[in-house]
Amino acid sequence: MLSQFTAEPGSSWASLAGFVNCPGVYPVGRLDADSEGLLLLTDNGVLQQRLLDPRHGHWRRYQVQVEGVADADRLKPLGSGVLVQGRRTRPARVRSIDDPGWPERDPPIRRRLSIPTSWLELELREGRNRQVRRMTAAVGLPTLRLLRVAIDLMDGGPPLDLRGLAPGQWRPVTRAEAARLEALLRRPFQAGLREARPDRIAGDRPPAGSDRAAGGWATDPGPLESRPRPGGGGPRSRRGARS
Repeated sequence: MLSQFTAEPGSSWASLAGFVNCPGVYPVGRLDADSEGLLLLTDNGVLQQRLLDPRHGHWRRYQVQVEGVADADRLKPLGSGVLVQGRRTRPARVRSIDDPGWPERDPPIRRRLSIPTSWLELELREGRNRQVRRMTAAVGLPTLRLLRVAIDLMDGGPPLDLRGLAPGQWRPVTRAEAARLEALLRRPFQAGLREARPDRIAGDRPPAGSDRAAGGWATDPGPLESRPRPGGGGPRSRRGARS
């Protein structure tokens, strides 16, 4: 699924417009079209900037199915940083995990019977293009399936995550979550760092000042007619469809 509301001409990927009926909101960050997981949607450009700016270090948690055995020797470089397109990645949190039991993907991942697969959990504080896939490839563990499962607001509370959402669903943020997001905007920037001006927020972002936010899980979607079409309004969270 494309992490945008406008379809690409000639593309087989669906857009968010087929799942979220709420004008004026935009995703905070993006997922690759062939990835799955949590998306936070908002019409507050300053909130979007705050969550995306790597200076604030909001951890994003991913669960990744890889080809090969994710042993300690291969995971250690991911934690300390690997070279991706000539730049070393920031230190990350990484560990091997059991199969988390997510619903099967449609279409299913490729499997080679002669090569085992394993799962790992990776937490990053930055978001370069296809970074997780490039990181696992750098240590000899090609990514087969990638899900973003949580975003940490770094306020001591639980991260925003996918609990209670089925693939293709979304929901408004709760009052408690909305209050935490508003409090995030009132927190001072780190010492020595200059606050980004709202009029210099890069990319396809809406103006600041509104209080709507949403999140969800997106997966790479299948034929448009086969995708669920949830409805609703207001702040929301959503788990995505699959391609």
